[in-house]
Amino acid sequence: MSSTTEAASVRPGNDLDWPTIESYLRSRIPGLEGDFKVLQFTNGAANLTYLLTFGDLELVLRRPPFGTIAPGAHDMRREYRVLSKLGEVFEPAPKALLFCDDHSIAGSDFFVMEYRSGVTVRDRVPPELLGYPDLGKCVGEAFVTAVAHLHALDPAACGLSDLGRPEGFIERQVAGWTKRWELARPEDGSPLMDELGERFAGSMPAPQRTSILHNDLHLGNCQFDPSDPSRVKSLFDWDMATLGDPLVDFGSLLAYWRDDQDLPIAGSSKANPDLQLPSRSDATNLYAELTGLDLSRADWYHAFGRWRIAIIMQQIHNRWAQGDSADPRGASFGANVPILAETAHSLLGRESPSSPQARSSSGGQ
Repeated sequence: MSSTTEAASVRPGNDLDWPTIESYLRSRIPGLEGDFKVLQFTNGAANLTYLLTFGDLELVLRRPPFGTIAPGAHDMRREYRVLSKLGEVFEPAPKALLFCDDHSIAGSDFFVMEYRSGVTVRDRVPPELLGYPDLGKCVGEAFVTAVAHLHALDPAACGLSDLGRPEGFIERQVAGWTKRWELARPEDGSPLMDELGERFAGSMPAPQRTSILHNDLHLGNCQFDPSDPSRVKSLFDWDMATLGDPLVDFGSLLAYWRDDQDLPIAGSSKANPDLQLPSRSDATNLYAELTGLDLSRADWYHAFGRWRIAIIMQQIHNRWAQGDSADPRGASFGANVPILAETAHSLLGRESPSSPQARSSSGGQ
């Protein structure tokens, strides 16, 4: 997320009322001096994230995307609240500075947080990290370790015991994402996506623990220290954070993990031959060791993560098709939906139907 590699000129159609925003922030945040400049972080495909510079001070502003917003998505108030608490106890959580629900300022709710310099690892190894031995192992294990530490936090001790309702969490997740698919489904939508929703509803695992969930875990939302890539500097994008089964979070991590060795069809992220992350199996074993959780149904959570990603990609594609987003990447996202559905289906097929946990959670189906 360094300003030299991750931020660029604001994309066409993504400009806000910058004079009004500048005036508002100068009146609310002490110490904002010097010239005001704006860049946009260009890798995100949903929320709009900007780098604001006041002299030598850099801040980050986040607001929802333009257009129709799915219920419960892109919740800036939630993200501000989570970061205002976690920023005190969880080192990778950036500190939130200000929340605004006056839509005359930026056209929607928005919040401002501290900016942290560092690098993210996406489709290629960043120049700052070239030459590190075993880089993939280093960043992969650091990411999994940070997630395990997040899931070990006591929500009550963090002041977040009312962030969500842990009871019935997985049931609501399945029902909620099923509803999102119904709203986003195109006329030629994949029937397999409908079938998957039914299969998830009939085979839900029993939760083992209640944790604070990030709810959108992937390497692109993780920032590393360029001088020590074994150190996670920040985790971003907390607008869907909640309380619930931590394995739903870990399933999202697996779904985005850049390792296609153990799947018959490539999914949302291609393996990076230069990075060489640990395998999904190694990541799963490390997470199990750090948390003490039973990962015997990791395939169910991984499949659910892929199904969720497919729905998100359909939503982003729909915003592009309706003219609510000028990001050209949205044009191709719809084609990923059936691919992700196939991989989710394959993962569910690897689950043993005789699993006692599967039988108990599905009512004997």
